[in-house]
Amino acid sequence: MPKKAKPAGNGKEEEPVPCKQVKVEAAGEPSPLNFDSPSVLFESLISPIKTETFFKEFWEKKPLLIQRNDPVLATYYRSLFRLSDLKSLCSRGIYYGRDINVCRCVSGKKKVFNKGGKVHFLQLRKDFDQKKATIQFHQPQRFKDELWRIQEKLECYFGSLVGSNVYLTPAGSQGLPPHYDDVEVFILQLEGEKHWRLYQPTVPLAREYSVEAENRIGKPAYEFMLKPGDLLYFPRGTIHQADTPPGLAHSTHLTISTYQSSSWGDFLLDTISGLVFDMAKADVEFRAGIPRQLLLQVETTDVATRLSGFLRMLADRLEGTKELFSTDMKKDFALNRLPPYYVGDGAELSTPDGELPRLDSTVRLQFRDYVVLTVGPDQDPSDESQEKMVYVYHSLKNRRETHMMGNEEETESHGLRFPLSHLDALKQIWNSSAISVKDLKLTTDEEKQSLVLSLWTECLIQVI
Repeated sequence: MPKKAKPAGNGKEEEPVPCKQVKVEAAGEPSPLNFDSPSVLFESLISPIKTETFFKEFWEKKPLLIQRNDPVLATYYRSLFRLSDLKSLCSRGIYYGRDINVCRCVSGKKKVFNKGGKVHFLQLRKDFDQKKATIQFHQPQRFKDELWRIQEKLECYFGSLVGSNVYLTPAGSQGLPPHYDDVEVFILQLEGEKHWRLYQPTVPLAREYSVEAENRIGKPAYEFMLKPGDLLYFPRGTIHQADTPPGLAHSTHLTISTYQSSSWGDFLLDTISGLVFDMAKADVEFRAGIPRQLLLQVETTDVATRLSGFLRMLADRLEGTKELFSTDMKKDFALNRLPPYYVGDGAELSTPDGELPRLDSTVRLQFRDYVVLTVGPDQDPSDESQEKMVYVYHSLKNRRETHMMGNEEETESHGLRFPLSHLDALKQIWNSSAISVKDLKLTTDEEKQSLVLSLWTECLIQVI
């Protein structure tokens, strides 16, 4: 078992567990990470810690430090992003604010050196060398293939968006003051060394902290140095800061983050509207009008009592519900995640291939990890009945270039919708390794053929 380092601060907390050296492939061999499946990739990323151990002991609980002294893994980490990559990226057209922030922690506060407009490498390097400013590069998976390959597999594994940022910090400098993030964070040390300090995630302060407030967060609970090939995980809400020690080369680290807005509270908000929709159709009490002038009142005690009764009715309904369908979270995930990693032009993801499905065909689902199935109200504004429909969303045609970049442009939703009567047939396809088209639970042969043809056109099934 890995040994526990001495605790920092008051001595009551354990240091994150440094792990034994990871065994990786020799130089010239395949990547030290295993991409056979999303779960295998994640286990290879946190090796030698086992996945079961990670989620039982560390996930959402405490930091984990995996220290390695393996030249092959260190070389691989360095290949993910280097300072020299910025020169070619600047020539492609990147912009301050959107793609890059230039900043430094000065007297405990964040000072931003962004110039505005397009980034020029010579100016960027000048700020890096002379002002000792940190370069923060947003979402490098848009440009670096290996990061795309890693992150799209992690999105399959977590079922949540996975973003990243690269931080390049000169020697003797710090980019950001102590702060916390609302995501689960994995740190990969790519170049140089970085001095990290983590604090307890229970201090009710603002997102960033000044030197004057340092005494309020106390001494760090964990303190250590990361070197190339090392990996650090800490839960969302963990207050942290990091600097590059003087006298060393610059430091480059990559943050991979996930599980933003993925709490039980978020899921409850997402699913409760569907429950209310169903109850309102079935129970006249839910359709009765609210009291006159309710929106003008200040005291609403009686109303709160009435709402409590409705919530109890919803809870009773929920107890007997076998299926909960997401109205927005599934769609948002499918709409904004990375497309599958591919080598070449990706034509196989957008053009149907193979035999056209017929009634006597046997079909199977393709790209299972990149497709979501859900039920929700009809989104057709011309349909006043607002009946429920089945929606199939996928990420096969998503644009890697816009991943995690916000609503820069109108995003097209890739997917299909079907009548609710098609739900059982779709479940058959989802839950079977292969199924005959004629065995689908639909009334007519025409419906069966139409369903599989629609899925085939979107490259979601293949004939076997």
